[in-house]
Amino acid sequence: MRRSRAFRTLTGTLALTAVLTAAAGCKEMRIRVDDGKGAGHAAPRTAAPAAPAAPASSPPAAKPPEPSTAPKPRPKPVLAPGARGEQVRDLQARLRRLKHFDRNPTGYYGSVTAAAVSAFQRDRGLPRTGTVDGATLSALHARTGRPARSELYPLTTRPVAAPDKRCLRGRVICISKTSDTLAWMVDGRVVSAMDVRFGSQYTPTREGTFAVTFKSRHHVSTIYHTAMPYAMFFSGGQAIHYSADFAARGYSGASHGCVNVRDRKQIATLFAQVRPGTKVVIYK
Repeated sequence: MRRSRAFRTLTGTLALTAVLTAAAGCKEMRIRVDDGKGAGHAAPRTAAPAAPAAPASSPPAAKPPEPSTAPKPRPKPVLAPGARGEQVRDLQARLRRLKHFDRNPTGYYGSVTAAAVSAFQRDRGLPRTGTVDGATLSALHARTGRPARSELYPLTTRPVAAPDKRCLRGRVICISKTSDTLAWMVDGRVVSAMDVRFGSQYTPTREGTFAVTFKSRHHVSTIYHTAMPYAMFFSGGQAIHYSADFAARGYSGASHGCVNVRDRKQIATLFAQVRPGTKVVIYK
């Protein structure tokens, strides 16, 4: 029986496909097959296996924060050297109670006050800065009560010394070289007190018991040609008088043997109460 042309064509195509497939092995081949109607059909494509996905990279681990090496800021001072005013006066009075400040309050924060603050800080285990911060102020207030007015405004910069026994009777100008103070005493009672300074080692102020010989309200030195207001002479040319230099320079200066008084108002009041013949006692 004679086979049709279409059948022979199909048979040849299938044989060729088998040969090519064997030669190609596992490789994909795209073959068009003629169905005899002139239209080719594409053989279904085998999907290639997907490549394994690369693992997602993890973010680098965060480094732990390094400890700060910056110095800790110091507490802000409440009071420091150079300060003036009522807070300083209160500070000094409290330190004096605790025996860290050996003078009477002045209201000025100088080197003596800074040393007293530093000593208090040392005793309390606080940083020794010499300045007053919140912690120092709290520790000081916890150990001291509010100072009385007499503690805040004493009559002298330095505590008045215990009076010499020669000062305990009658009206006496009692002057201590140890405390640098003058006390006007009446029958053993201190009526007023004031800061004083004395002569240098070359012109020392004499010590002993004397009496006021005369008074001169507007006196001027005939030797040094300097003003000696409210002068009360007690031994030759030595006198108790107001000193503008003492008021300005304090204890950095000295007299020529006289007893200088720093406070003009105080010496003016004393001048009005003293009479010639009043006893004067100068002692260490």
